[in-house]
Amino acid sequence: MTDAQESEGSAPPPEVPLPAAASGETLPESAVSPIEGPVKTKRSAGRNLPVAIASAVVLLSWILGTLLWWQWGFVIFLMAAAVAGSYEIVRALGRAKMNAVYAPIAVGTPLMLGLSYWVGQEIGQLQGVAVILGGLALMIVACLVGRLRGPVRGFMGDAAASVFTIGYLPLLLSTLTLLLAQPEGSLRVIYYFLLVPCSDTAAYAVGSLLGKHKLAPHISPGKTWEGFIGAVVITAIVGGFLGPLMIGAQWWAGAIVGGLLSVAATVGDLVESMIKRDAGMKDMSKLVPGHGGAMDRLDSLLVAAPFAWASMLLLV
Repeated sequence: MTDAQESEGSAPPPEVPLPAAASGETLPESAVSPIEGPVKTKRSAGRNLPVAIASAVVLLSWILGTLLWWQWGFVIFLMAAAVAGSYEIVRALGRAKMNAVYAPIAVGTPLMLGLSYWVGQEIGQLQGVAVILGGLALMIVACLVGRLRGPVRGFMGDAAASVFTIGYLPLLLSTLTLLLAQPEGSLRVIYYFLLVPCSDTAAYAVGSLLGKHKLAPHISPGKTWEGFIGAVVITAIVGGFLGPLMIGAQWWAGAIVGGLLSVAATVGDLVESMIKRDAGMKDMSKLVPGHGGAMDRLDSLLVAAPFAWASMLLLV
């Protein structure tokens, strides 16, 4: 017997290190072939594309149809989206042990949206703003009073959660009712709904082709500065082209509106991604088949809404 054979018989064979997975963790032994290496696992396809397309068609049909022929139908859609989105935010905050009082938000938000639209259309934009501010103040007071029934410990965190939910969703979304109440409001809202997805699509396209420098890797690793700048430029061009055709704006005013909405949409997307990462959630819910929750569709639209209202009020 040779020395090598003696050593093999007297000592156990050395352990073979398992290859690292993409996440940096070690794969289980069952996933490793001693000859061929790691066994490739089939990745999930992710979202159900046909279901996602069908859901998008239904939503877009309702939005476009009500904006053109029944504006109150669009306001009802905003009410439903606000109630659902607020619940998702409250649920996400609850995972961080911040328990907002939901009932005043669920009741007060649709009332505020409907009343602000009616007042803004029948009386004026300034009066509509007053309705929104009054509604927000009453909801905050109601949430604070509702939380008084709970324990002392955690009051500040719970109160902050209620105020954050009210400011993030009802406040931002209510500016769409004021935009709808402006002259040719339906076309202005459609213009807004065209520019925000245009920004998202342009950011993805330019980022896929040219993206090298990460915009916010700790929040959204796929976003790049190249995609962001490309989105702003392309959306400004589209806004400048569609502005005179759709809402009677000067080309330069449409370009400014487009650029502002692109920046705001990116911020909105990052904010919602940060909330989900902090709460440890992939989707806010499964409310919209193939898309996730209401907030997963409203993220970029929410922050862009007040910019759309203010910029078109001042520039158009």
